[in-house]
Amino acid sequence: MLRSDVLLRRDGLTVADVACRHAAGRGVDGEHAGGWALVFVRRGCFARSAEGEATLLDPTMAYTLRPGEEERYDHPHDHGDDCTALWLDEALLASLWGGEADLPAGGLPVGPHADVEHRLLLSSLRRGQDDHDAVERALSLCASVLAGRDAGRLGAGRPATRAARRALVDGTREALAADPGVPLPQLAGALGTSPHHLSRVFGAATGHSVARHRMRLRTRAALERLAGGDDDLAGLAAETGFADQSHLTRVLRAEAGATPAALRRALRSGQRRLA
Repeated sequence: MLRSDVLLRRDGLTVADVACRHAAGRGVDGEHAGGWALVFVRRGCFARSAEGEATLLDPTMAYTLRPGEEERYDHPHDHGDDCTALWLDEALLASLWGGEADLPAGGLPVGPHADVEHRLLLSSLRRGQDDHDAVERALSLCASVLAGRDAGRLGAGRPATRAARRALVDGTREALAADPGVPLPQLAGALGTSPHHLSRVFGAATGHSVARHRMRLRTRAALERLAGGDDDLAGLAAETGFADQSHLTRVLRAEAGATPAALRRALRSGQRRLA
């Protein structure tokens, strides 16, 4: 009756597609023994009772899961529901929510923009797109919904001056130049800020995400190798941080406008034509 498919697990974050096929009726009382999560409802309607308070949930809402809560799920209709659960470990949650591993109880409204972002994130994960990008987008999504409950807690550690924001962006670029694969939570911790605010400040200053910057660094590294005559595209993909050769090909086509083979020919010959 309940199925959970994990789509992403990295950097303290797990994203799962959860399908419930419970028939109409009252659920069973029990204790939530798992971790911390923010759950987005995609389809269906149900009531969740936790700690003596019932919350009606539908696709305009999200809700939180907190360890140790007594909970029950009641379904007014047949056909069940579908949700997306974003699980956060304690360190990642604390970095997102004002330095404390906690989440507000109950339901949280999800506006139209956040709902579309949630569904785009799910779609990108199902297509197997970049994990770093997914982590960054998921944390931004969590922050946008939690801000409706307490925006002040999300602001903790946010750089307040232009010079501080510039230093944060430069520190990010410096760290990624040394290691494009460093996890976003680790990177933010080293720079003394939260992953969400690092992503926001970096995006505002550069016009692109931290994940896109990673990919551009990897693209430049691959181009440098291709210009040097590297023929082993599978090995090149692995050594420059791409998932596989097809991932390298997709990214180079998007970033540089041509396949690795065409770029290698052009770089070797010095011709401007990439066909």
